[in-house]
Amino acid sequence: MAPILTVKNLDKTYESGFQALKDINLNIEKGEIFALLGPNGAGKTTLISIICGIVNSTGGSVTVDGYDIVRDYRHTRSRIGLVPQELTRDAFETVWATVNFSRTLFGKPRDDAYLEKVLRDLSLWDKRNSQLRTLSGGMKRRLLIAKALSHEPSVLFLDEPTAGVDVELRQGMWETVEYLRQTGVTVILTTHYIEEAELMADRIGVINQGEIILVENKHKLMKKLGQKQLVLQLREPLSQVPAGLAAYSLTLGENGESLVYTYQTQSAQTGIDSLLKDLGEAGIRFTDLHTTQSSLEDIFLDLVNG
Repeated sequence: MAPILTVKNLDKTYESGFQALKDINLNIEKGEIFALLGPNGAGKTTLISIICGIVNSTGGSVTVDGYDIVRDYRHTRSRIGLVPQELTRDAFETVWATVNFSRTLFGKPRDDAYLEKVLRDLSLWDKRNSQLRTLSGGMKRRLLIAKALSHEPSVLFLDEPTAGVDVELRQGMWETVEYLRQTGVTVILTTHYIEEAELMADRIGVINQGEIILVENKHKLMKKLGQKQLVLQLREPLSQVPAGLAAYSLTLGENGESLVYTYQTQSAQTGIDSLLKDLGEAGIRFTDLHTTQSSLEDIFLDLVNG
């Protein structure tokens, strides 16, 4: 099956000479949730703006569902929904009026049944006659999604969908995104909350200094680049790691009450068996042990920091 979104050799250099994007190549599969991660200024917003037809590229090409975003602007724009961070419509406008207006902007014929379904799916139907100024923060966020879905796009961009909102609202947004995937919408999100990508995304893309430095299945990424730590709670505290155990690069925990051994998850030989044997021979006893694994945030920081 052909990707629903294809980016080839995309570049963007501004008049100032600043190169925001450098030879970006990216394929997004139909129906997946793709998380684009990167620090501020990495190029996330520029990339999304080009795909959505807001900014012109310097070179390269983008196709959406087989249509070129430049030659077939109307076709591609009608297939894309963009959910910005802020709601900018008239505060005295009603929920129904604003989603209906968004639909007509794309030349779509009136379809009250479809808009009703969108509002019901997003738990906004009871607020259809309410003015925007009366909505809660969570309702405004869901309304942004309803507006983006009003013209029946097949690809939905979520730009920092939970920035500045509380944990409860964030969890509600995660449920909404999962629902969108189940309805067949391809979701591409940018986020500063790494746990969002870890929880929801099928694949992770990392962009830094205008370049895509990695695209990988989430689980494969965490298995390939993740580290595990074996933490041993000692029966007797140590003041220092014995010299005979230096090869394991062990670190002492707080007050010398534990030993921490870090190893790569993809390694065929973790070294744990030999470590436990050498600990016994050194007369070091422990009362408990457990393992912890690096999070996606740890991996992301390692990648961005080189």
